[in-house]
Amino acid sequence: MTTKYEDIHRDVIESCKRGDVRAQYQLYTLYNKAMYNICYRMTNRQEEAEDMLQESFSYAFSKLGSFRFESSFGAWLKRIVVNTCINHLKKKRVDLVYTEQQNDPMPDNDFVDYEEILFKADSVMKAIEKLPEGYRIVFSLYLLEGYDHKEIAEILGVTESTSKSQFLRAKQKIKEMLMSHE
Repeated sequence: MTTKYEDIHRDVIESCKRGDVRAQYQLYTLYNKAMYNICYRMTNRQEEAEDMLQESFSYAFSKLGSFRFESSFGAWLKRIVVNTCINHLKKKRVDLVYTEQQNDPMPDNDFVDYEEILFKADSVMKAIEKLPEGYRIVFSLYLLEGYDHKEIAEILGVTESTSKSQFLRAKQKIKEMLMSHE
């Protein structure tokens, strides 16, 4: 038995399903900023992020009839946005830097005491933008979008250990970038 999710925008979504263009614009207005942020974090380029946002919404509106309120609309749309960005990046043949190909040593543990390091959010976001694409994608999906390593591995077509090592390396790289700018 599937549980129906009571979405706060259900009326707007139902109007969209009936082809109401004003409702589609309203739904776009409700979600475009949050979804753009995901696109930007994934692509790191404004133009690509805008393209991915439009592609995602076009796809979502074309598939809206299949949305059954089994999750929130935002979660459903977020999955479409992430998949659209991943597919776009795969087309560009983004190569992750695999652990087996790395010569630099990994930290012995993945605990970093970030409470000792107080940085402004804009400094962290700038550091994230400077990460190599593979690191940035895994870091964004895990820490900012809330996917676990198993899900990331499935999305990117890599092993779970590769996802974990990419995340750890991204954290280490961000820490190094932020400490060098103290």
